[in-house]
Amino acid sequence: MDSQTLPTEPSAAEPRGAVAIITNRHGEFLLHLRDDLDGVTWPGHWSLLGGGCDPGESPAEAIVRELDEEAGLAVDGDLTELFETPDVHGSGQIITFFAAAWDGDETALPLAEGVKLQFFAPEHLPVLTIPPFIRDGVHRFLAAQQGT
Repeated sequence: MDSQTLPTEPSAAEPRGAVAIITNRHGEFLLHLRDDLDGVTWPGHWSLLGGGCDPGESPAEAIVRELDEEAGLAVDGDLTELFETPDVHGSGQIITFFAAAWDGDETALPLAEGVKLQFFAPEHLPVLTIPPFIRDGVHRFLAAQQGT
């Protein structure tokens, strides 16, 4: 088979990460305000919960761990893998997006990283400072939900 026809799979050496698009019954998105500190990727931005994969860890394992570590969330069985996209301007990782539904009170979660968790309606997202790859992922998710 010609090498040009082979599917392009990310190599094991490529840094990987995972984020979760978590929505509630109102269609709002759970976003995480990241710390505004040196060394934090996308400081001071609203983002999705998630993070990098540990060595030998799959994106599915990483997102379950990150949701628990960052916010005490357990949505393991309810996660749906969506798609991958690179974070070319931030971490340099290939990011796997997952989706889950959760209807709890975000203010009651034990936030271990970042400043705040908050649900936002889709129409409020344009005014928030969100990393471009996260904004693109959310738009892709919304388009799929609308069947376009």
